[in-house]
Amino acid sequence: MFKTVAKNDLEKINDFLWEIPRTFWTQMQVPARVYASETLLNEMLDDRCLPQLVNVACLPGIVNYALAMPDAHEGYGFPVGGVAAFDIETGIISPGGIGYDINCGVRLLRTDITFDQLGDKLHDLGRTLYAEVPSGVGRGGRQNLTDTELDKLLSAGAPRMIELGYGNIADPEKIESGGCLPDADPALVSQHAKSRGRDQLGTMGAGNHFVEVCRVQQIFDQAAAAKMGLFPEQLVVQIHTGSRGLGHQIATDYIKLMLEVQEKYGIVLPDRELACAPITSPEGQNYLAAMKAGANFAFANRQLITWEVRQAWRRVFGEKTKEPEIVYDVAHNVAKIEEHDVNGQKKKLVVHRKGATRAFPDQPVLIPGSMGTGSYVLVGQIGSMMQSFGSSCHGAGRRMSRTEAKRKIGGKQLRAEMLQQGIIINAGSLSGMAEEAPFAYKDVDEVVNVVEGAGLANKVVRLRPLAVVIG
Repeated sequence: MFKTVAKNDLEKINDFLWEIPRTFWTQMQVPARVYASETLLNEMLDDRCLPQLVNVACLPGIVNYALAMPDAHEGYGFPVGGVAAFDIETGIISPGGIGYDINCGVRLLRTDITFDQLGDKLHDLGRTLYAEVPSGVGRGGRQNLTDTELDKLLSAGAPRMIELGYGNIADPEKIESGGCLPDADPALVSQHAKSRGRDQLGTMGAGNHFVEVCRVQQIFDQAAAAKMGLFPEQLVVQIHTGSRGLGHQIATDYIKLMLEVQEKYGIVLPDRELACAPITSPEGQNYLAAMKAGANFAFANRQLITWEVRQAWRRVFGEKTKEPEIVYDVAHNVAKIEEHDVNGQKKKLVVHRKGATRAFPDQPVLIPGSMGTGSYVLVGQIGSMMQSFGSSCHGAGRRMSRTEAKRKIGGKQLRAEMLQQGIIINAGSLSGMAEEAPFAYKDVDEVVNVVEGAGLANKVVRLRPLAVVIG
C-alpha cells in the first residue's frame, strides 16, 4: 500500500530539512524526514520515493526517523537515498533497504599529474582505460575463480586481492572497513550467486557504473584537501561499481526467503518489496552474513579495477610514473551494525544505507555527479552523527527514468555534445550512454549544498570530468 504524499503533508523544519509527522498514518512507528531544498523536494514529489519512505517508517524496531537524502528517488522497497536504523534486539534487516547491488560504492584515486601535463593524451587515456577495465552487462573479467578461491575472496575482500598481488599493503587503510566486513559466510551464498560472480571480478558492469578521469576544479577547504593529498588542477580517477551479478543474486535469494517467513514472525508489511526478517532470527543473521560476503566481493572488485587503472596509467604516462593512490573508498548500498546515541544512550543499531554513504566526522565523503557536470569530495561532520546516523547522500540522484532519457537524446548526439565540452566518453553501448545523460540527474551542486547546509558534511573540492568510461 502506498499513501499519497502531497507537499502540504510535510512540515518545514529549516531550509534543508522537512518532516512527514508520525500522525500522517497510523502505521508509522516514527516520523519520516527529508533533506532537500524546495526544488529538490518538488522533484521527489514526482515519483514514489516519499510514499516509500513513509512505508519504511512503518517497519518494526525502527529508531528515530526514516530518512531521505537530497538525492533520493524511487527504488525497490526503500527509496534510493534512504537511511533507516533498527534496534538490534527488536528490529529487522531488509534486503530492500540495502539494494540489489550490494556495496555499490565509489573509490577515488589521486595522481601526481596535472591537467597541463596531460597534454594531448586524453583520448589515449580514455581508450586505454576502456581496454583495461571490462564493462557491460554480463561481461567477464580476467579472473575465473574456483569455488575455493571465490570463498576466500568472499571472506577477506580487498585484502585478499592484495595478497594475490593486486594492490599495495597500505591500500586497505584508505578503504571503508579496511575493505572487508568481518563475519561474512560464503556458505550462505548460493551456488547460483557464485556462478554469476565467478568471472566478473575486476569488471564495471553497465548502467550508471563508470571509471572517470577528472581534474580538481575548485578547492573549498585547503587544509582538508591537503590532508587528502588533493591540489588544484590535479588529475584524479573515480571508480563506481559494486558486487555485480553475485550481489544481485544474493538479494534475489534472500528477498524470496524473507517473503516466505513473514507470517512466521507476524510481520505485516505495507509493501512486499520491504520483505524483511528480525535481525536476531536465523534468516536475518544468514542474510547479514551473506550480504557481508557480497560486500567483500565488491571491495575486491574495486581493488582489481584499481590495479587495472594503475596498469592503464603506466601504459599512457610511462612505467616510471607514480601510480594512482587511494584517497578513499565508500560503500553506498550496505547495512552495518553500529553504535549510535539514541535519546542520550549508546545503542547498537542495524543501519541500512541504500544509495547513501557514511559521513563520519573527518571521513572523506565521495559524491559523484553526472558525467557532464561534476563531482564533489566532502568531509563528514559531527552533525551527521547527531542527525542522520552518520550518513550523507551518495550522488546526484536520478530525476528521470532511463527510458525517458533515451527518448530525449541519442548516444551519438550526447557523445558529440560532451566532446564539445572537452569530455571524452568511451562506452560499450550508445543506448546505455544515453540513459546516463546529464539532464537525467538532479543538480549535484544543489544536492551537495543541502548536505553542507544541513551540517552533515562540508565541501572540500569540486571535480570536473575529462574522460568517462561506461558500460
